This record gives sequence, C-alpha cells and structure tokens, in this order.
Amino acid sequence: MAHVVTDPVRAAEELRLRVDNATHAVFFGGAGVSTASGIPDFRSEDGLYHQRFAYPPETMLSHGFYETHTAEFYDFYRERMICLDAKPNQAHVKLAQLEREGKLDCVVTQNIDGLHQAAGSRRVWELHGSVHRTICQRCGHVHSAEWVLGTTGVPACESCGGPVKPDVVLYDEALDERVIDGALRAIASCDLLIVGGTSLVVYPAAGLIRSFRGDQLVICNLQPTPQDASADLVCACDIARAFAW
Repeated sequence: MAHVVTDPVRAAEELRLRVDNATHAVFFGGAGVSTASGIPDFRSEDGLYHQRFAYPPETMLSHGFYETHTAEFYDFYRERMICLDAKPNQAHVKLAQLEREGKLDCVVTQNIDGLHQAAGSRRVWELHGSVHRTICQRCGHVHSAEWVLGTTGVPACESCGGPVKPDVVLYDEALDERVIDGALRAIASCDLLIVGGTSLVVYPAAGLIRSFRGDQLVICNLQPTPQDASADLVCACDIARAFAW
C-alpha cells in the first residue's frame, strides 16, 4: 500500500530522501506542474475544459479543426496556448538543479510550454511538442512563439509564404516515434520514477509509465490517479511545494 503524505513539508523531505537514494531518477510530468506558473490545466475546476468557448477545447485543438477552421484555430492557439509571461516555478527549478547535480536523468513531459527548458533542464522529452516551434510545412523553416503572437489570422511562413503549423501534437495526431522511444528507454532504465502534476488518464502518454520496472514509484498530484495504489509514495499536495528542498 502506498505511503500517502498530504503535508508539503513532509512530502519534500520524503521526496528528497528517495532522490538521494536513487541511482537513475526520471521525472514524468503533466499540466499540473505548470499551474503554479499561472498556466491553466485542462481538467481541474478552473481548467480549459470547464470554460465556455465557441467550440469545445478538444475540438479546437484537433488536427481536423486546424485543417478546416485554421483561422479560428490560430485565434484560440494565440489566446490560450501560448503563455510567454509564465515563469518556471519551484518544481521546474528543482528538477533542473537535480539534472545539473547528476541526480536526474531526464524529464518526460506532456506540457508544451517550454518551462522545463526555461528553468535550465537540458534532457527533456516533449511528448506533445512545444509552442516555441511553429514549422513551415513547405520549407521547414522554424518560427518562434513570439513570431506567431505577432501575426493575425492565418500566418504564413516568413521565408517562403507556405503554410505553418505549431510543432504540437493535436488531437487525432500520433506522437513522435523518436520521442516516444527516448522516453520509454529512460523510464524503463530508471530506478526512481517521479510522476507529477498529471491525472494519468491521457493516453497514449499515460501508458508510458507501464514500462517502469524500477524500485520506487512516487506520484505527486493533488487529485488521486489510477496508479496511486501501485506507488511507493503518494504526495497529495501542491507539486511546487513538494519540490521546495
């Protein structure tokens, strides 16, 4: 049975102890990692799925909507998906520090905000891509998020005028096989897997943790997840505070 801790100070102590005792640690994170940075998640009470839009968010973030309602897609994408004012929080900062100290092999993230890299993490597997790359479908030129925000309507490549698409995995699109392979190998080879800020209900990303065969599984999430019973430690508290050590 999992050891459940709700006090963030105690959770930080327990988490630090497990990291110190691990040889190869990996962090697997979701939207809850970035909520302390002011980026809304999808499924919580204040998340995108509980807000009113002309279309459901999952529709507007689908490949089909991008193809058939491109202008509306980019209006929503600029307003809701690019959050350049957001800064890394304590969880991002601590994970980057642990990587520099050789205590963390890599980060596997479902987030597209780039905050792990902004905090200094270098080995990051971005399962769903990043808003910081928008790629021309004709010539391959990569545009920044700042460039996208400076456009209106349907943007066109600044190099060739071709159509551009954010380098994010939309609904109805497959994950990048290279990224999946790297994430799977990292999770399968670590002895400590820390899962944080994710409900573990979004597949196929959530299914990656099934490859974990190590000694210690830690889950840090405010709400229960389907994998809590399999964890050695559950930190049922704010993830930024759990990494305050």
